[in-house]
Amino acid sequence: MSAARTLTELLGPRPRMTLVVAEAQVAEIWVEGRAPLITIRDYDWGETDPQPSRDADGFPFTKINWRGPAWALGLSLYPPEKETSMAQPDLKHIPLDELRISKLNMRHGRKKPDVSDILPSIRESGLRQTLLVRREGKYYGVIAGRRRFFALKEIAKETGEVPFVPCAIMTEKDAASAIAASVIENVGRLPATEMEQYEAFKRLNDEGKALEDIASFFGVTELLVRRVLALASLDEPIRKLYAEDELDRETIRALTLATPEQQAEWFRLFQSETERAPMGRSCKAWITGGTTITTDKALFDLDAYEGQVTADLFGEHGVFADADQFWKAQSAAIAERVEAHRADGWSDVICLERGAYFHRWEYVQCAKEDGGKVFIEIRHDGTVQFHEGQVTSAEARKRQQGSKGEGDAVPAAVRPEMSGPLAEYILLHRHAAAQASLATSPAIALRLMVAHAMAGSALWDVRPHELRARKDETQASVEGGASVAAVAQATAQTDALFKALNVSPALRRNGDDYRLCELFSALLAMSDEEVLTVLASVMARTLEAGNSIVEAVLHVCGTDLSAAWKPDETFFDLTKDKRAINAMIADIATASLADSCRTETGKAQKQVLANRIAGEGCEANPDWRPGWMQVPPTRLVEGAGSPPADAWTRVAGLFEAEAEATPDETRETQQDAA
Repeated sequence: MSAARTLTELLGPRPRMTLVVAEAQVAEIWVEGRAPLITIRDYDWGETDPQPSRDADGFPFTKINWRGPAWALGLSLYPPEKETSMAQPDLKHIPLDELRISKLNMRHGRKKPDVSDILPSIRESGLRQTLLVRREGKYYGVIAGRRRFFALKEIAKETGEVPFVPCAIMTEKDAASAIAASVIENVGRLPATEMEQYEAFKRLNDEGKALEDIASFFGVTELLVRRVLALASLDEPIRKLYAEDELDRETIRALTLATPEQQAEWFRLFQSETERAPMGRSCKAWITGGTTITTDKALFDLDAYEGQVTADLFGEHGVFADADQFWKAQSAAIAERVEAHRADGWSDVICLERGAYFHRWEYVQCAKEDGGKVFIEIRHDGTVQFHEGQVTSAEARKRQQGSKGEGDAVPAAVRPEMSGPLAEYILLHRHAAAQASLATSPAIALRLMVAHAMAGSALWDVRPHELRARKDETQASVEGGASVAAVAQATAQTDALFKALNVSPALRRNGDDYRLCELFSALLAMSDEEVLTVLASVMARTLEAGNSIVEAVLHVCGTDLSAAWKPDETFFDLTKDKRAINAMIADIATASLADSCRTETGKAQKQVLANRIAGEGCEANPDWRPGWMQVPPTRLVEGAGSPPADAWTRVAGLFEAEAEATPDETRETQQDAA
């Protein structure tokens, strides 16, 4: 097959539409021999519809399933011989300041799009594709090419010049064709899902089409094309699982790093009834052997590296497939740096054991001329740091004492009593003994686990939850709530336990070995009750938001959300769906009142709801909470997406048996288990 085939040949012929014209009207529409179901999205009606549908961006529209004759849509009012041909529109260069986004453009009124991906190409080469416009009053309305239009506006702002834009001009009267052109421009090219995109991209890539050409044709970035094509490295059974929504996005991205053998082993684990396949972050750690070493850590020339580097298209850097091969090359590069430092006049260059931290408080700054040394710190993730001009505190004291008695005499360096391999042998045997001891010492292990949760380690990636909302109003509402205040109070109480022992209680992500031991020592001095209090506080601060575990905790703890939250101004401002507002009115009042309010505006309905809560003209109901803020949560609109209700539905079966037990029975069961 020739690589010179056109995109149309590679993607297959376009579907053929047939309009059946009878008596100057389009009586029927046929697409490849079948009459299509016609669905209209009317965004104008959506603004006033009491129960609108919403698109992926959250904009309201009214969905119309068309049952009338096709000609009534205005697709054509004339028989073919009288229609204006759109195959050869007039071409003209129009000043940019004479262009506006047409109201017929399907994305008219949306927020300004991100054009950073196409700006460089347009700056360098100009427009490769004309805008499709039509005369609308004294301006030209852009039907297709909205992103290109905004990119040109950015360039005009940068240069201060108004460019002339190549445009294809449609007739002013052909509104239906303009709408159709806008739809094709915005949704007709790029396939909807990653798997559909993969099929289209792969066909083009197999025929030798450059990534730039594929990206340009579909109007996407080259990075998106590369990411989608990464699915080509996956076995067919794994791709099928993803296509059927059996795998989450984080897991499928991690599997793009796997070798064929690893993919086969992962799929075996997935199908096993007794073993469990790693998912999400655990999957990536499983593939990389527990530690991910990225290419930015290499001290050597990547072009000369003979090992395999896996491109992590969903991260900033590639990943070394073989850790042993990486360390062989990295060690050689470190040895070269050691010799270079010695040749540069440093008195000594010392490599710390891999994983050992360079604790600055144990060293003193010392110039090269005064006998300063270089210490090399090597982390398990491949990071190498050179600490120049340092001596140990003990050596500095010896030098100071020697200078008092014998001038500038410096005691000879003490030779280590162990070689590197012997030290590794001893340390690993000691580690194994420590593991065995912990396995039979639950009280000590509990304290060490809490210390790890507070300080982290090379094997523990720990960080506290950071409250970051998209809207300032949401941020302020949550920060001012009773729950955040309760967590702060609990944190202050546990912090006091550490401060009493002169230990900082702050949570630090992946702290050093000394910090971990410091916390461990403090926890050993606390009672079991105090340690459990610290554990509860730390777990609260490291609880992830927005997932099913939050719903499970609320259920198991029997949380009273009415005491933790009440409807505030931000809640009412953010609640937009009139179906949900109407359901709240029916819940707090009666179904008949909700029916009588159904045609009112959303603002008026929310006022009715607020009055019912406050007791305006009725009995107050300050403890009322919507289904979204109950335990368990419930959806207000049947069949509609509801994040809290969906999260609980996913895991409810794991806790339903527990829900049927009384608190006393649950407590007895916990005591028996203990």
